[in-house]
Amino acid sequence: MAALQIHQFPCLSDNFGVLIHDPATGMTASIDVPDAEPVRQALAAKGWKLTHILVTHHHADHTQGVLPLKSQTGCTVIGPKNEAAKIKGLDRTVGGGDSFDFGGARVEVLDTPGHTAGHITFYIPSAKVAFVGDTLFAIGCGRVIEGTPEMMWESLSRLAKLPGDTTIYCGHEYTQSNARFALGIEPGNAALVARAAEVDKLRAAGKPTLPTRLDVELETNPFLRPHIAAIRKQLGMETAADWEVFAEIRERKNRG
Repeated sequence: MAALQIHQFPCLSDNFGVLIHDPATGMTASIDVPDAEPVRQALAAKGWKLTHILVTHHHADHTQGVLPLKSQTGCTVIGPKNEAAKIKGLDRTVGGGDSFDFGGARVEVLDTPGHTAGHITFYIPSAKVAFVGDTLFAIGCGRVIEGTPEMMWESLSRLAKLPGDTTIYCGHEYTQSNARFALGIEPGNAALVARAAEVDKLRAAGKPTLPTRLDVELETNPFLRPHIAAIRKQLGMETAADWEVFAEIRERKNRG
């Protein structure tokens, strides 16, 4: 079975579009549609025909291109059942524990609420890849807008249990600012210091910092590391619950 092909490209000011393509069947999915035209251009450049759109959450910078592309291509739109009323054009709704076939691959759905109340992640075990929308970012995480800090921490913990070699595709290029913030939370993390320097080099060269890998995030992302003693000491929260430490880090990022 030929491996899935994945193509990432910039959309809007700091979003990413992502196409996944099964060469055996010709099936092609767009992960969210921040803007229809860049997705059309990417499809044309690759010579792929859109058959599916997989929606992670309802925010407009992830869904505003769905209806134009569906109208043009007749593709099938799959998205979160708990946000169905907020997303126009859905053909099928899914939630945590559901799965479906995409070509020769099985796509597993994980509930990852917090940024929005019904946010989901699409995980493809055979390809070792997860499309996490705005739940997890490189060296960061999404704002807790519709959920609670406890809910968001549970979602991040769920993602953290995936295999370490899982490639993570996120919704936005926020890594450089995330790294600067993270260094204030865990300044003694040598892996983070080295990664921040590499991120600066990539951005100076106009290159993306995504995708990332889960094992790299587990070593350098403070939002996945509230259990680390150095972070707890830095925050003066040595005896707090993990979710409380997470909530404090998220609040500091909000203010910063």
